[in-house]
Amino acid sequence: MADSVPIKRLVTRLLILVLAMFAFGFALVPIYDVMCKAFGINGKTGGQYEGEQVVDPSRQVRVQFLSTNAIDMVWDFHAKADEVMVNPGAVTEMLFVAYNPTDKPMTAQAVPSISPAEAAMYFHKTECFCFTQQVLQPGERIEMPVRFIVDRAMPRDVKHLTLAYTLFDITARQPPGAARSGG
Repeated sequence: MADSVPIKRLVTRLLILVLAMFAFGFALVPIYDVMCKAFGINGKTGGQYEGEQVVDPSRQVRVQFLSTNAIDMVWDFHAKADEVMVNPGAVTEMLFVAYNPTDKPMTAQAVPSISPAEAAMYFHKTECFCFTQQVLQPGERIEMPVRFIVDRAMPRDVKHLTLAYTLFDITARQPPGAARSGG
């Protein structure tokens, strides 16, 4: 009988641990959202540009471009320029270059992020290679455009935006024959 008390304590502690882990699993999504907002990670753009397209010549915003490869991606991937100065309301285009140095076709997907997160809703992409999967044949090089508008309603204290892309190899999930090329 004396042995049952430590077993009951152990079972109680294990049940509490299981319940705590279960609760933490549910809390992960809101925690992730808060962390992304706090650190400006995975900022989503503002969607379709709704305003009248009038350029604000009295103001300039620096838009910086960053491009990185996920750990298993071997493509060369970069923007043609590190940054541009834009007037809010103006349509701006930047070209990104991708090159497949391998001897096999590959499929890639670019995932964008905008920072600072509070300004992301004022960044509107009208065309982006990130909307589609990219297929490159062995040795193929392409230039992929992103066209965007920085909203005139963006707070005046925001003078610098960063548009970052991470390129992922999705060949195993989306074979090159099944994905759309270009874009």
